[in-house]
Amino acid sequence: MITTGSSIISIYTEMTPNPETMKFVANKLLYPGKSLDVADETLAVASPLAKELFSFPFIKAVFIASNFVTLTKTPDTDDWQDVIPTIKTFLQEYLENGGVVVNEEEVAKMKQEATNTVNADDDDIVKRVKELLENYVKPAVEMDGGAIQFKSYNDGVVNLMLQGSCSGCPSSMVTLKAGIEGMMKRMIPEVKEVVAEAE
Repeated sequence: MITTGSSIISIYTEMTPNPETMKFVANKLLYPGKSLDVADETLAVASPLAKELFSFPFIKAVFIASNFVTLTKTPDTDDWQDVIPTIKTFLQEYLENGGVVVNEEEVAKMKQEATNTVNADDDDIVKRVKELLENYVKPAVEMDGGAIQFKSYNDGVVNLMLQGSCSGCPSSMVTLKAGIEGMMKRMIPEVKEVVAEAE
């Protein structure tokens, strides 16, 4: 007899370059191929999981992607080590009990204008910028618990939005200027500068 029960969820943590954020990785896909940046509690309507996480007083922001959740702590929370066991247990139980991670209907209502998805009406440069972000930048920054989304392109300037651990990270500007801007200028000669828009 085969019983269908909830699978055992394991969660492990990874440090990110941003000392204020911690990446919690699950052995289960949470939001395959997409990401949701819940920068504060007012945006948590789109994610029942984020709403629950905000009930912890030390959580300032929640970022959900593929198979991980990146949490940003409040500056007055001293040490991640004090709160990691509590968060891991919570995430494990929430996912094992089949808790809803993201409510797609609510996400659709929120209309997130920053995206790396290529649209039919994108011009050639924008298409190339988005493809470069999707294929080269996204896998690297996801390893660090963040995301970088395309916002706009105007007259040689690419405007990006930093999410998850990238938002407010001391090293994100170095990554942006030395890494992403350098690569884009080499691969897309029309690009003169890459800038980041704070949320």
